[in-house]
Amino acid sequence: MSQLYVNNIKSRVGGAVSFTQGIISAGATFSGNVSVGGTLTYEDVTNIDSVGVVTARTGIKVLAGGINAVGVVTATSFSGDGSSLSGVVSGIEVKSGGSSVGTSLTAINFSGATASTGSAGITTITIAAAGISTTASSPAANTVVTLNLSTAQHHDITLTAGITTITCSGGSFGDSHSVVISQPSSGIATVGFSTFFLFPSGATPSMSTGSGKVDLVSFVVKRVGAGGTQLLASAGLNYSN
Repeated sequence: MSQLYVNNIKSRVGGAVSFTQGIISAGATFSGNVSVGGTLTYEDVTNIDSVGVVTARTGIKVLAGGINAVGVVTATSFSGDGSSLSGVVSGIEVKSGGSSVGTSLTAINFSGATASTGSAGITTITIAAAGISTTASSPAANTVVTLNLSTAQHHDITLTAGITTITCSGGSFGDSHSVVISQPSSGIATVGFSTFFLFPSGATPSMSTGSGKVDLVSFVVKRVGAGGTQLLASAGLNYSN
């Protein structure tokens, strides 16, 4: 193997020395700047100062000191809760009537609401007023009709000639309900109420009888549960056009 010992290497034509076949070295020290026209591939360096784009093929591992970025950091995803990021909301607290129903929430589902996206990423949420659910029934003669107070607030009953008793199930304290009772087009239907219904002065009203007559019973749930259901009721009789 030949060896070359020199102090300086200069180009015969002047300027920089060209190594067209490349240089293989176990180490090198440059006292000035190094300009690379193509791609510089290296491993295990201490500092990188680049005026252009630095591409790391297998990722970047930061063991200490963190990353100080002056410009914009763009990534397809971020990992972590974001609690240490400034200007970033990691979650919100939702309250109902002043009472918290959840904190650090990242998703909210508005049931019965419509959401439309506005400009600059602002989303407008429109919440429709809660509707009143209704039920309608046409019971056979001589039956007991049970109003489910947990599934509807308005109840429409079209009677069949005979005796009909109205009772209820479910419900919550303070709920308001209405019952429209329509007489059959022929025959007479007699209406009674379970002991859940409490009318003024303890007097159960005599409902209208006759072809197509309509009565209205309104009530508020005073109590449900082990003590027995109590409904504070009142009646409007014989409505007509």
